[in-house]
Amino acid sequence: MKILFRQCLRGSIYLLLSSFALPIHAQVSVSGLITDSSNMPIPGVNILLKNTTTGTTTNFEGRFKLEASPSDTLVVSYIGFKTQELAVREQVFFTINLTPEANTLAAVLINAGYYTTTDRERTGSIAKVTAKEIELQPVVSPLQALQGRMAGVEVISNSTLPGAAPTIRIRGQNSLRPNGNYPLYIIDGVPFNSTPLETNSTLSFTGIDPLSTINPADIKSIEVLKDADATAIYGSRGANGVVLITTKKGTTGETTVQARIRSGFSEAPNRIDLLKTSEYLKIRQKAFENDGIVPNENNAYDLLVWNQNRNTDWQEKFFGKQAGFTQANLSISGGSSTTRYRVNGSYLKQGSIYPGSASFQKATGSVQLNHLSKDNKFSLNMAITYGADKNHTVGIGSLIPQVFSLAPNAPKIFNEDGSLHWEEWSEVGKENPFQGYLNTSDIKIHNTLANLNLSYRLMKGFKLSSNFGYTHLNSNELTKRPKESYNPQYKEFIDHESAHLQGESTSWIIEPQLSYQENIEKLGIKALIGATLQEQLNLQTGVTGTGYATRSMIGNLAAATNLSRGLHQEANYRYMAFFSRLGLDWDKKYFINLTGRRDGSSRFGPDKRFANFGAIGAAWIFTEEVWVIKKIPWLSFGKLRGSYGITGSDQIGDYGYLDSYVATVGPGGLYPTQLANPNYSWEVNKKLEAAVQLGFFKDRLQLNVSYYKNRSSNQLVGYSLPSITGFTSVQANLPATVENRGWEIEAYAKVINTDDWKWQSTLNFTLPKNELVNYPNIEQSPYANSYRVGEPLNIALLYQYEGINPKTGYYQITDVNDDGRLDYEDRVVVKDRNSKFYGGWQNTLQYKNFDIQFLLQFAKKEGEFALFDAGRVGALRQEDYIGLEGDKFQTISTQLDAIRGYSNLIQTSLPYTDASYIRLKSFALSYSIPNTPLQKIGIKNCKLFVQGQNLFTLSNYRGMDPEMAKGQGTAFGALRTFTTGIEVKF
Repeated sequence: MKILFRQCLRGSIYLLLSSFALPIHAQVSVSGLITDSSNMPIPGVNILLKNTTTGTTTNFEGRFKLEASPSDTLVVSYIGFKTQELAVREQVFFTINLTPEANTLAAVLINAGYYTTTDRERTGSIAKVTAKEIELQPVVSPLQALQGRMAGVEVISNSTLPGAAPTIRIRGQNSLRPNGNYPLYIIDGVPFNSTPLETNSTLSFTGIDPLSTINPADIKSIEVLKDADATAIYGSRGANGVVLITTKKGTTGETTVQARIRSGFSEAPNRIDLLKTSEYLKIRQKAFENDGIVPNENNAYDLLVWNQNRNTDWQEKFFGKQAGFTQANLSISGGSSTTRYRVNGSYLKQGSIYPGSASFQKATGSVQLNHLSKDNKFSLNMAITYGADKNHTVGIGSLIPQVFSLAPNAPKIFNEDGSLHWEEWSEVGKENPFQGYLNTSDIKIHNTLANLNLSYRLMKGFKLSSNFGYTHLNSNELTKRPKESYNPQYKEFIDHESAHLQGESTSWIIEPQLSYQENIEKLGIKALIGATLQEQLNLQTGVTGTGYATRSMIGNLAAATNLSRGLHQEANYRYMAFFSRLGLDWDKKYFINLTGRRDGSSRFGPDKRFANFGAIGAAWIFTEEVWVIKKIPWLSFGKLRGSYGITGSDQIGDYGYLDSYVATVGPGGLYPTQLANPNYSWEVNKKLEAAVQLGFFKDRLQLNVSYYKNRSSNQLVGYSLPSITGFTSVQANLPATVENRGWEIEAYAKVINTDDWKWQSTLNFTLPKNELVNYPNIEQSPYANSYRVGEPLNIALLYQYEGINPKTGYYQITDVNDDGRLDYEDRVVVKDRNSKFYGGWQNTLQYKNFDIQFLLQFAKKEGEFALFDAGRVGALRQEDYIGLEGDKFQTISTQLDAIRGYSNLIQTSLPYTDASYIRLKSFALSYSIPNTPLQKIGIKNCKLFVQGQNLFTLSNYRGMDPEMAKGQGTAFGALRTFTTGIEVKF
């Protein structure tokens, strides 16, 4: 019995000990990766063991690690995302994808440059466009995808030619110099020089956009940093705003292949009603009747020499073609819990709406690799992007304005063999309007961008990292000008010619950083210190060759009889900085963000190279207060934020502080080309902002209102010198101050949210004001004829129109100073060319497998009346001139006084008219084929889509394009584009 009792006792003790020992021996190390819906890691996520206080948070890479047992359950929670519960069991690694709540602000992750934040916690002004919005647009440059989508960001296309550089202004124009207003571009942490490339081609007006080598399908998001809090950490480089481009990364799981192809065409968006031949001839005949002059073949060749029955639609001849558009993209991505990869390739080809064989082709490739060690301490992120553009243009640079000055019965342009027709033009002393058409330019651009980021977790909260970047851009342009492009009667003075232009830009950057992140009870701390070392080398050479024996030899410099070196420039730019950031929050309710930077630039003299910049931003989420929650239950979110800081700018040429000389033609001599001034220094930009963010009804309705005031002073401009010095100006700082202020309103609404129907709507509205508030002695400066104190920078200085002189019947202009002539001293009328307000209204509608997205872009502005040629003897506009004369227009005449009256009139405010518009900027309709039948053949997803760009414009403006309502209203920068396509994922 005792033996049995002892055995039972031993067994009981053994079982009891085993029951206690089981949890101890079953404890395992559980780790994982937590990402958002875009597979981006989320730092700061809480992971708790259910019904315990044991837990941890994710690190900077979204990784976590803790001890658990198979019977435990992980509770994963983060503000703005749905909480998930996951049983541990035998699983030791978790890949967790958090689903955002219904568009809560905390779920919107934002790249702020050197750190990541959320829309809920940000203290600065940051706008964001995602891949979903970018992919829907058939555009060449990523900047074109931003049009109408961001408050405070204005993008103008400038040209219909693909590859042309658009203009981007972030909260207005800060510098008096046009080339001093470029924002800073950062692609995956690497600065990118986006200054338009010089060219001899028809793109010379805008320059070549180096961003055209970037594939929009590679982009995950574009963030634009606007205020001091957001930009000050970039110091002098962020004075005009910062554009952050983040490319797509690989995903965990099995390998996925995604292919997208689209094809379509582009065309001119509008036509102007011009006079038919009979109407045009009637006006011409009336002019001779008024003058009492008998027409002859010299003064009236259009009435007596040219065919009276010929009626040519010159708009159709000049830009009536449809430009083909084809784009294909293929990506492969996948990876494990520790290593992710993505490989992407694309091809784009776009034709031209103009005569000839002009075309633009682009091929890009990219590789992304992301690796994290098993202990979650070491990480490696690498990105390499390569892009190659080939732009073939013909000599059409000056053709567009001419189409609106040609008589409808003018002679033909080409002979039957395709050569230019000259006889009928030359016999009346005119040039063929397609003169130079046979000229061609072939531009090849190769761009490589590489980024490597290494990081290591030293201890709890601390991370040491370093960012290495390298860019290399090479451009090669060959322009051919055969003498057949020009009037053969001048053949003794013209010859075959070629112009060669080569450019190369190489830069590298190293940025070591130490970051710290910790939560101490209710206090959250995020700190960062780092340094920047950057060097950029720019080379540019140009050569012109003439005297080629035949047209086929043009471009082969060995066959040229004469060579002239037109350009040789070499510049080495060096930049270094130390930067820091301290972000504090208390109970996720009160936030403060301090940033500072000390910059050094080689563009200033030895004693002026360094400057300090910094900013402070603060925010208060007042809906976290108990008294707000109780009294205003329908207010789901409320935040007040503000910022103030100082940034700078060094956007001037290199070596401007030094004397420069060139060799004389004779031996042993030098002559100066530039005066030294080692005392000029940084432009200074002071930025102030106050804003409120509100969310209503569980954030289904959101409203953001911001007021900003930026002042840019210490302007880097040319200081005028007396002619006795031998120079017109010297580089200096002038006490001129430019102010940009305004209001930005952003609204979001989830209008419908059911199982079958969804409708989301976003509105952005900007009310800007630009002003030159101070410029001492502007009258003695080189800008006396360009700017006025108290007025915007983008103005037109115009004459004052008095009306029609009753004696002469011609237009009369006021001679303000009564000196008997009209000059800039008589230009007393100021016309603001800026938009009074602008914005966009974006909508997304979903019904089951159908998806519709469209964007309406709008602006309130004035522009020059399209073809305001009332009283000009060669008037071509359909409207207003059928009656020939009246109180509004001067007497139609061929006399010099009438021509002079018209020339002066178009430099008054009379030709200006309302150019406000609402444009259907983009439209996309897609249908996702149900997965069930596709999965049988290995297709995970298939989508069919139709897309349109610049489909129609509502405007009272009677020119080609109200967005570019300038000159004679004949310019246009946005083509109407239609594409259809398919996207398949395997």
